[in-house]
Amino acid sequence: MINIDPKTRSERENYNFLTASIVPRPVAFTTTLSDTGTLNGAPFSYFNIISANPPMISLSIQRVNDISKDTARNILATKSFVVHVTDEENVEKINQTAANYPPEISEIKTTGLTVVPSLTVPVPGIREAKIRLECVLEKHLELGESGKVACDFIIGKVTQFHIDENIYDTEKGHIDSLGIGAVSRLAGSNYAKLGETFVLHRPTFES
Repeated sequence: MINIDPKTRSERENYNFLTASIVPRPVAFTTTLSDTGTLNGAPFSYFNIISANPPMISLSIQRVNDISKDTARNILATKSFVVHVTDEENVEKINQTAANYPPEISEIKTTGLTVVPSLTVPVPGIREAKIRLECVLEKHLELGESGKVACDFIIGKVTQFHIDENIYDTEKGHIDSLGIGAVSRLAGSNYAKLGETFVLHRPTFES
């Protein structure tokens, strides 16, 4: 076993260790509105569930030279955003939105994604996603050390679920996970499909 102290490594080396180790990571394509009304979109793989009651999710949006990205600034300004599950059918267009566009340029328009209105927040979503979550800002944390903010940690409360009817069993309330076709981020430019699944039941303790 190789032992590595992260304090002896550069930020880039620690990034490489983490992104290659913590896999697979779901990709949250997030839409936000700027103060001038521009609809921005960007993918983030530092994304997870926080709670089911109330339903909350988290995004960790890394800063560049201590400057917040458009997505974080927009969320803080409007207190709302929409998260979409990235899948095999939309991943190429969503990957295009990761380019370094200026704030006044809408990644949605440049990549040809289809805008759809939201029901509970002012931020629109995109039609191409089989699942999207309308969210309002629950909490914002600035995380880092030595006086330098490394990321904007966003906790959002889900105010509306949108699910493609082809993957949702309305009687059982179940989503067909394979039907989503979700993709995940690995290290570097590598992605993965869901692949083979298996069942493992939670054990019970009997004294």
